[in-house]
Amino acid sequence: MKLRPLDDRIVVKPQEAEAKTAGGIVLPETAKEKPLMGKVVSTGPGKLMENGKRAEPSVKKNDVVLFGKYGGNEIKIDGVEYKILRESDILGIVEN
Repeated sequence: MKLRPLDDRIVVKPQEAEAKTAGGIVLPETAKEKPLMGKVVSTGPGKLMENGKRAEPSVKKNDVVLFGKYGGNEIKIDGVEYKILRESDILGIVEN
């Protein structure tokens, strides 16, 4: 199934939560924090401005982005979890 977001919405596949701490302690499922980073899967056409034109999205497919802990909506498609965020919910792009 394909998912095409509307307007300024962006589909992100969150990264897996860390299973170990930096010190090597294995964390149980209930202690894992929600991932705050993910890979952009798809973007909408951009926000519709008052003049009728669309603003180009700041992110593109395959960008790795940071987002807020409680931002967006979580969905599951074919057993894979995704987050649908507004562009304004994205805090930044991770660059290598």
